[in-house]
Amino acid sequence: MEQVYSRIQKSPLLNELWIATDSAEVLEACEKRKIPALMTSEKHPSGTDRIHEVMKKKPADIYVNIQGDEPLVRPEHLEALLQPFLQKKQKKGTGNFFEKSSLSPFPCVTTLKTPISPPAAKSPNVVKVVTNQEGWALYFSRSAIPFNRDGSSPETVYKHLGFYAYTAEALEKFHRLTPSRLEQTERLEQLRFLENGIPIFVAETPFDTMGVDTEEDLRRAEALLNVERS
Repeated sequence: MEQVYSRIQKSPLLNELWIATDSAEVLEACEKRKIPALMTSEKHPSGTDRIHEVMKKKPADIYVNIQGDEPLVRPEHLEALLQPFLQKKQKKGTGNFFEKSSLSPFPCVTTLKTPISPPAAKSPNVVKVVTNQEGWALYFSRSAIPFNRDGSSPETVYKHLGFYAYTAEALEKFHRLTPSRLEQTERLEQLRFLENGIPIFVAETPFDTMGVDTEEDLRRAEALLNVERS
């Protein structure tokens, strides 16, 4: 958590950076380190629902969701994630997002992808994403997608990196929706957006990350950070 905070706290793209948690232990650790933190409900079914609670306490136009177990996050991830919103801001007379063409709408939700090897794509712990030619998400899955039926000229498989940026409007709409069928089947909250017609723009980045869920993950992350520092 502290590692994640320190790597992005100076980004000029963020006006404020807060740790949102339902853990008294995490809150206490943040207070000791003078890291801004918010206590949130322990009843949220997803991280996006937690960000919705933050929205009620911290009004803003755009919210960025960065998992606290992603120690390899970099400023470049934020740049790719927020660039579509910056492009929208530069355009005049854009109107409301939901009034735009379904072929090239301005994003209200963005996330990231990075290419991975076919062996890595087989793991159900690695979430994959496929997009249309303009970068809009078609589907997220724990299965290897697309499936290479003929075994020739294989398509690049993309890993989904669990960072998100949302407009306040998208967060509000998400929170009002009940968990969707595909979301519950795959255990992937982003499918609630897609199942309810809320598009997600997926920006590509060459910088992979890894979540730290086990001691083995922690050792791998430490090794990668040592290589990065050297």
